[in-house]
Amino acid sequence: MPTADRAAAKPTYFPRLVAERPDIALCRASALVARAAEASAAAQGLGVGQHLVLKMLAAVGSCSQQTLSAELRIDRSVMVGVCDDLERAGLVRRDRNPHDRRSYAVTLTDAGRHRLATAETAVPALLDDAFGVLTPAERAQLTGLLAKLLTPERG
Repeated sequence: MPTADRAAAKPTYFPRLVAERPDIALCRASALVARAAEASAAAQGLGVGQHLVLKMLAAVGSCSQQTLSAELRIDRSVMVGVCDDLERAGLVRRDRNPHDRRSYAVTLTDAGRHRLATAETAVPALLDDAFGVLTPAERAQLTGLLAKLLTPERG
């Protein structure tokens, strides 16, 4: 078969690879979903990390950058930039932590709360686009399995 014909043919190897290597499948699926999430967040004027920080602050209240970094699995050096950008935009405020003057308490502002509410309206469409090939039961199963994989106390 000429090279051009092979390129246009239905993939036969990748499905077999995915069946043999769930690690590869998860990496490829993660990249696909990450691109969709970044595009959705960018359309809302936020990065995914920024959206997650606003969401966590709305849920748990003020906390340190270190806590945000650990809970959201965002590298500490990246978290500094995320908080810098959010603070410049007026979406969060950083104050010295009264219990530890070496750290900052990051607090959601009213503008941040409003931006988060707007950004959250796009999430259902993102999830439908990213996971539309799955039934609701399959989505629930995938969510449960991913939560199990990402729980630190595995085993």
